[in-house]
Amino acid sequence: MPENPTLAVIGLGYVGLPLAVALARYFDVVGFDVDRDRVAALRAGNDRTGEIDSATLQATKLGFAGDEAAIRDRDIYIVAVPTPVDDDKQPDLGALESAAGIVGRVMQAGAIVVFESTVYPGVTEDFCGPVLAATSGLTCGTDFFLGYSPERINPGDTAHRIDTITKVVAGQTPAVAERLKSVYGSVNGGDIFVAADIRTAEAAKVIENAQRDINIAFINEVATIFDRMDLSVHDVLAAASTKWNFLGFTPGLVGGHCIGVDPYYLAHAAKSVQLEPEIILAGRRINDRMSGFIADRIASKLAEPSKILLLGLTFKENVPDLRNSLVPDIAHRLAGAGHSVTVHDPLADPVVAKRLYGLDLASDVGAAYDCVVGAVAHDAYRDLQMDELLVTGGLLADVKGMWRGLANSPDLRYWSL
Repeated sequence: MPENPTLAVIGLGYVGLPLAVALARYFDVVGFDVDRDRVAALRAGNDRTGEIDSATLQATKLGFAGDEAAIRDRDIYIVAVPTPVDDDKQPDLGALESAAGIVGRVMQAGAIVVFESTVYPGVTEDFCGPVLAATSGLTCGTDFFLGYSPERINPGDTAHRIDTITKVVAGQTPAVAERLKSVYGSVNGGDIFVAADIRTAEAAKVIENAQRDINIAFINEVATIFDRMDLSVHDVLAAASTKWNFLGFTPGLVGGHCIGVDPYYLAHAAKSVQLEPEIILAGRRINDRMSGFIADRIASKLAEPSKILLLGLTFKENVPDLRNSLVPDIAHRLAGAGHSVTVHDPLADPVVAKRLYGLDLASDVGAAYDCVVGAVAHDAYRDLQMDELLVTGGLLADVKGMWRGLANSPDLRYWSL
């Protein structure tokens, strides 16, 4: 392999695009995606995920391709495609298999294929390796080599970027690991941790998000307890957080394509070695039922069918991603209880909202609602004037605690977790 290898990044979503742009500052990189519309939009300087601004896209040396021929005979392939779960909460490796097949058709002998997708231990070597070998006709570990470097992209986070975080890498051989250390280290000042092996790196990634899921589940559970005791969990957390080693988690909805999904990969791994996971799946059950709890608590405070404004639909504040959002559950549950629900989100794509959840997005927030539900803490919502949105005595359901200063307002009723 040459000292200055050529690279291809497969998958240009939240993970692949920022990585490809960063690597293109130092290497010859082509970014590939099967979505031709996505490729065309990126070439025009438009990233619908909001992770890379237009000026950066237009200035980058990164090549964009939807044609497999454009990534033929690259030295290093980095695969960053989604790894969701199916309807039965089992790992869905379909996109990973498809991406490995694409790479297998175009790679040459001597190539390194690195996977960034979150998986359970063993997937890279036991699943992806054989797909690459079968498709390419090459022998894994002799003609081509595997690597793994778990993604750590946090959508909407401007502080923890690819060039400011520690990157974990692992290789099929020590030489491969050193090569990946050099390549990834070029973009973050050499802040690289070389894991013991690929399975260790896979395991490290899958527990990162599972740990966060469990911690949030604990806070969500105590929030439901304190709600019944007429205590504000936010007040409780403010007091408890004065202890030096108290962990700073807050209650809410856990959706998206990572925290709400990755624990199922770890649970699958546990079952594959005849162990029944307990805490992992308990955390998932608690977090999955929070949308129902929130909707029911809001409905219990509305005496008759009411006019409701639901603010926010994406899975997280200040990002446009609607995948696996739990907010639609609240909307549908309140509508099912007979309430009229208007949904607003300035970041969400109305077409995607309709396709995924059957919800129409309002173009403006309107006025004179019996209830306003702050479901997602977009910055755009923090300065809204509730006296302009709510009727006198209306209910402000502040799920994320955005407007805690209104808790004692005489003109409205306030509820929060």
